[in-house]
Amino acid sequence: MTALDTPRKIRKAPKKVPENLIYEIMDGKPVYYKGYRQVLSGEKSIVEIMGSSSLQALIVFYLSAFIGKFIDEEMYTVLINEAGLHIDHKNNLANDIAIFEQTVLTPDKISRKYASVPPKIALEIDIDADVESMTETGYIYKKTQKMLDFGTQKVFWILTEAQVVMIATPERIETLHWNQEIELMEDNKFNIGAYLSKKGVIVN
Repeated sequence: MTALDTPRKIRKAPKKVPENLIYEIMDGKPVYYKGYRQVLSGEKSIVEIMGSSSLQALIVFYLSAFIGKFIDEEMYTVLINEAGLHIDHKNNLANDIAIFEQTVLTPDKISRKYASVPPKIALEIDIDADVESMTETGYIYKKTQKMLDFGTQKVFWILTEAQVVMIATPERIETLHWNQEIELMEDNKFNIGAYLSKKGVIVN
């Protein structure tokens, strides 16, 4: 996790940033998509910074397919694709994969708006936010704590550069290499490293 703590020179955000470049809202302040400054300068398009890398997309597919093999849809609802989560009027977050208990995310709460109840489990693959105002580790811990305080039981961070999985619960936080068998829920375990090896994918 050391590489994530590298201090960055903080630059002030431009005064006017289009709303479609806002990734999340934390403590009433916008958190922009990583690379938004390059969009404002004309170096990149919005599509370029919002799209996932092929590695991220493959991991999301693997985890989604893995969950689909055991999940009881009468008990749980799974949301993917940066599902929005409305914690309160100052905090709107996004989850790559979120598993909700159906008794919590009841059918009447499924709408065109963000979910306003906590997922039981949330999975994040890398950081899609611009975190120049804090370290990447600071962003991870801040977002994770907000999720746990809201009622999420377990938050996973899959970090492709470090090739680790961080698992956070209200009681503890641990970081494991992604080659290990890691329990997601109800004794169902995933292994990202083994899956990538099976696909012939080498991550340098």
